[in-house]
This record gives sequence, C-alpha cells and structure tokens, in this order.
Amino acid sequence: MRNRICYAFVSIWCALALSQPAAAQSGEWKSLNQESGTLYQQGKYDRAMVMAKKALEIAERDLGPEHPNVATSLNNLAGLYKAQGQYAAAEPLYKRSLAIREKALGPEHPAVATALNNLAGLYRAQGQYAVAEPLYKRSLAILEKALGPQHPKVATLRKNISNLNAMMGKADDAKKPATAQSDEWKSLIQETGTLY
Repeated sequence: MRNRICYAFVSIWCALALSQPAAAQSGEWKSLNQESGTLYQQGKYDRAMVMAKKALEIAERDLGPEHPNVATSLNNLAGLYKAQGQYAAAEPLYKRSLAIREKALGPEHPAVATALNNLAGLYRAQGQYAVAEPLYKRSLAILEKALGPQHPKVATLRKNISNLNAMMGKADDAKKPATAQSDEWKSLIQETGTLY
C-alpha cells in the first residue's frame, strides 16, 4: 500500500515537473506576442519582427508545425510584413496560417474567418480586389453563422466588404452592407444600451 502511494506521488510529481517547462514556454510565447504587438503599435517594426519570429520559433518547436498557436504567430508575423509593404513575404505566412487553422479547428471556426479576413486585406492592399472578394464573403458567412448577424465583428467585416465594393466601383453593392451594418449597430445599442 505504501509503495502504491509513493508511486502515485512520484508519478504526479513527475507529471507536474515535466509540464512546467511547457507552461513556462507557453508563457514565453504569449509574452513575446504581446511585446511584438506593443512594439508594432509604437511603430518599432524591426524590433517587433524579432519578437514575432522568436514567438513563431518557440511555438513550432514546442507545439509542432500544425498547432493553432503557430497559426497565430504566422498571422502576427505576416501582419508586420504587410504593415511594411512587404506583401510577397506576408502572403505565404497568411496562407499557411489559414491552412493550419482550417485543419486544426475546422473550416467553419471563427479563427478561420479571421485568417480569411487578413488574407483578403492583404489582397485588397495590393489592388487584387477580385481575389479578396470571395475571401471576405466566406469570412462573413462563417462569422454570421458562428456569432450571429448582430455581432460587432460581423459589422466590421461588412464594412470591409463595403469598402472593397466601393474600390471595385460597385456603389450599389457597397451601400447594402453599410446599411445592414448601420441597422445592426442601432439594434445592438437598443438591446444593450451600449456599443460593446
């Protein structure tokens, strides 16, 4: 009996001891992403890039190349490249992030919608409107299904589509999402008394 208790104690201790580095590494990954975001907001892109690359390295090493945290790191790094106009460097990162999220979370997950929106934004920034449009529309369909048509993220995506339609010269189409967005915001304010 005493041996079994001792064995159980040692087993639990080993499990906790082995999980400590993973938890610490996850904390390091999170910290690096936060620092990268702060540096990005301050316009310190070079330093933000270093932090984002290190976060990606840690996520790939500790969690494997197909983990959603890797997708998040890829997305963050792509966003830094996009902010600097380095679209060719951003595109494969956004695409890999999308592929990981679709595989790991399923094609209808809100994180997939975020990845689609970000990739569409990259194409819109390059003037590739016809490529961006179906990505935005798929993202909108996912978010409406997952969050409901009244959710603020859905309204933001409708605004992205409206802006794209305006850029494409689809003035009539551009008005529809903007009107729907305005109605959604009015409804949200009436229901909750606040925008958030």
